[in-house]
Amino acid sequence: MVEATAPGTDMTVYHCAEWGHRLPAAEGAEVESAYETLLGYTHRPPRATPTAGGARLVTVPVPLTVGLSYAAIARRHEAVLRSALDNEPLAAPVVHAHVGLPGGWAALRNARPDARIYVTEHATFLDRVLEQPEARAMYDELLQRCAGFFAVGDPVRDPLVKAFPQHQDRIGFVPNPISFAAERAAPVRNPRRWLFVGNLTERKGVHWLMEAFARCRAEDPELTLTLVGDGDMRRALVKQAAELGVADAVKFTGMQPPEEALRMMREHDLLVHPSRFETFGMVVVEAVAAGMALLVTKCGGPEEILAGLEDAAGEMVDVEESSDALVAAYRRVRDRLAAGLDLRPVREQLAGRYGYPAVAEAHHRVWFDREGSDG
Repeated sequence: MVEATAPGTDMTVYHCAEWGHRLPAAEGAEVESAYETLLGYTHRPPRATPTAGGARLVTVPVPLTVGLSYAAIARRHEAVLRSALDNEPLAAPVVHAHVGLPGGWAALRNARPDARIYVTEHATFLDRVLEQPEARAMYDELLQRCAGFFAVGDPVRDPLVKAFPQHQDRIGFVPNPISFAAERAAPVRNPRRWLFVGNLTERKGVHWLMEAFARCRAEDPELTLTLVGDGDMRRALVKQAAELGVADAVKFTGMQPPEEALRMMREHDLLVHPSRFETFGMVVVEAVAAGMALLVTKCGGPEEILAGLEDAAGEMVDVEESSDALVAAYRRVRDRLAAGLDLRPVREQLAGRYGYPAVAEAHHRVWFDREGSDG
């Protein structure tokens, strides 16, 4: 987001990085209090380093007890950021925070009185936040007081509108930005190199992915599968690959830096994304930007992203607790690519919605139109 929106602005990014601990309550409180006291001295003025898009980055560690309520976490972010600022408000006339609790709350409570505060919500855990009465009340206050509030997609916006119907007209939409700068060397014609990017968890549908891959590889022994990411199902997936006889064709890379994951996308043919639920599905747009064909589930974000373009990008299937739909969809997309399916039009369409220039313009229009483009 910063790389897309920072150019042309005078931007400082405050990154509140949570440092979780399991100290006894009394000891933890002493540590946190001492830390906040020291922070005012070590961050006077806040130390910034250059970061993406010409912005300045200030990293503020936030020590907190593991297992706190969402309200308590937000208040810790608020307090630590205030200490880092030496009890002075953020100087900027425009403040844009990400994730309502804790980011939006910390921004709201540390902004100067005349600042315009905007919030973008990405969280997949909103249901858990809104289940907690204090957090829900804080979220209500945030929606009421901010100048603008944005969700990255309907799967994020819908639960907020349901919880706070009085604020539905204040909840807009702004997507996550994706770089479309690098192009693929050659178009995909045979989707033999499968790629998965994400957490190796049950919610991502990776068990069914492995089963589908084994079934499809039985028809074409040249198929390969690369899994980029990590998670609590990695061991089970390694075992499953061995039991299915495809271990030699499956590669686990672990977590990779974003730029490396994007490079790998340009070297693979088919993104298989069998997730059970996504609020946005950034990896889907990244794959299209990399010129990949898609095999994705209708899990929230992807069908919103690809509305009207489903067939142009590859195949989209319902979420099912089996590998049948994935196998059938692979066969269809394989045949369509062999018949000349052109993936360039969908890439051009999504670049106009999610590319850096489009998302930057959407933000700058909101941030500066009321006062002119004075940065």
